[in-house]
Amino acid sequence: MSDILAKLRGVSRIYQKGKEKVEVLHELDLEIPKGDFIAIMGPSGSGKTTLLNLLGGLDKPTAGTVNVGGAELSSMSNSQLSHWRSTNVGFIFQFYNLLPVLTALRNVELPLLLTDFSSKERVKRASIALDIVGLADRAKHYPRELSGGQEQRVAIARAIVSDPSLLLCDEPTGDLDRETADEILRLLQVLNREHGKTIVMVTHDAQAADYANRTLHCDKGTLEAREAA
Repeated sequence: MSDILAKLRGVSRIYQKGKEKVEVLHELDLEIPKGDFIAIMGPSGSGKTTLLNLLGGLDKPTAGTVNVGGAELSSMSNSQLSHWRSTNVGFIFQFYNLLPVLTALRNVELPLLLTDFSSKERVKRASIALDIVGLADRAKHYPRELSGGQEQRVAIARAIVSDPSLLLCDEPTGDLDRETADEILRLLQVLNREHGKTIVMVTHDAQAADYANRTLHCDKGTLEAREAA
């Protein structure tokens, strides 16, 4: 893992709340090697999700630079960022955000509608993604016909369908029971170890963090390394 996928240098993020300026991240430096699996922990409001948003091009730093895969995100326009995200980043959230009127296959296919792939190719890629997460037999099922764990697997399939190099996970097991959460975390490990996905996961769950290669603790806008046992 000598190659660096993401590099943040001197990153600060300040939000304006009324007349008050709130610094969420303070001159943060971070390097993420290709193929790494990082857990980020810390109290609410410590900047964890802001960091994910910066890595995913959903937000821009007030100061500093964010470089992911050779792309300097902090200098890109919103349209450039949108195009970059569509092929380079997959997002996985606590709530699955599946469209109830679409089958699992069609939900997974959604990100590909922004590409030039033919309908046949989109279905093929969505089917492969569902197979990777173990839900090939649920392709025609609607979200209401799936368990919470299965819905999250569909959401993960949707995140990987464009074959992104980086997966950003914001509390991906926060709405699941322990057994189901562990199943999802083992799936993330497979995506990391067998499919080469670089993963950054925000979590409040110490047991979830144990699945990562290393843990970073975010507090007051800074990061402190805490190696996983």
